[in-house]
Amino acid sequence: MWFKNLLIYRFTKPFTLSPEQVEEKLHEHAFKPCGGQDMSTLGWVKPLGQQGSELVHTNNGCIMVCSQRQDKVLPASVIKDALEEKVLTIREDEDRVPSRKERLDIKEELVFDMLPRAFVKSRRQFAYIDPKNGWLVVDCGSHNRAEEMIVLLRESLGSMPVIPLAAKNTAYHTMTEWLKVAPPSGFELGGECELIDSADEAAVIRCKNQELTSKEILNHIDSGMLVKKLALSWSGGLEFMVDDQLVVKRLRFSDLIMERAEDVHTDSAAEQFDVDFSIMNAELASFIPALLEAFGGEDTSHLEAA
Repeated sequence: MWFKNLLIYRFTKPFTLSPEQVEEKLHEHAFKPCGGQDMSTLGWVKPLGQQGSELVHTNNGCIMVCSQRQDKVLPASVIKDALEEKVLTIREDEDRVPSRKERLDIKEELVFDMLPRAFVKSRRQFAYIDPKNGWLVVDCGSHNRAEEMIVLLRESLGSMPVIPLAAKNTAYHTMTEWLKVAPPSGFELGGECELIDSADEAAVIRCKNQELTSKEILNHIDSGMLVKKLALSWSGGLEFMVDDQLVVKRLRFSDLIMERAEDVHTDSAAEQFDVDFSIMNAELASFIPALLEAFGGEDTSHLEAA
């Protein structure tokens, strides 16, 4: 359950639905497995899995949700081989070459026949709503994948007025300055970064397991390169990589935090989930403002215009 990535969205209007109201609305879009001819399905599942009974889990005022996507696995190579075999049979039995339209029709028939027997793969996506702080936090490193969940939330709840969290200062220049001078109070540099050429973003240098303030790296910066991704640690007990869009990846909670969760006596996986979620959202409630402050504070111009 511990999030490994953070995509943070800001509500442009207060979130006023109660957990009970969210639960009721999510039920209308509960997950259903793929039917015979479905290529994919998407819906809500219980965050606690078989240990849970509801589609939401609440702690510290935060509302955890979980979506599940199921896709049929029908490799293009399998369809291609079956199509070529069918075309070959027609050529041998009827002494003719199928037209392009006929090949397309045959392909559609093959897909129709194969879909009910295709394997399926599933993936789950966790997120939680923090009404007090006005955030939607998604455990995802890609805005495209997160958008899929946000669209489902919007369809389920009627609206989901969120935009990506934004800072006042430009991340490129801010992180570059941290390497040249020093990181902000409460943060320490890690051993990894990615640099891009300010004149040509296709030019990329990746540095791993290195002293980021070394002369070699600073020479690249002096030549005009900027920091796109940077490994950091936060004094609150987190290690992570942050990029120019404020997307947090490879998030790791310190051993001390994990031990706090393990020290709480629980009698079931559901109780342990509740403890973990409580500790995690409390830590992130401190970390997210600290991260924003490091980038000059939150850009609230979009809120003022809303």
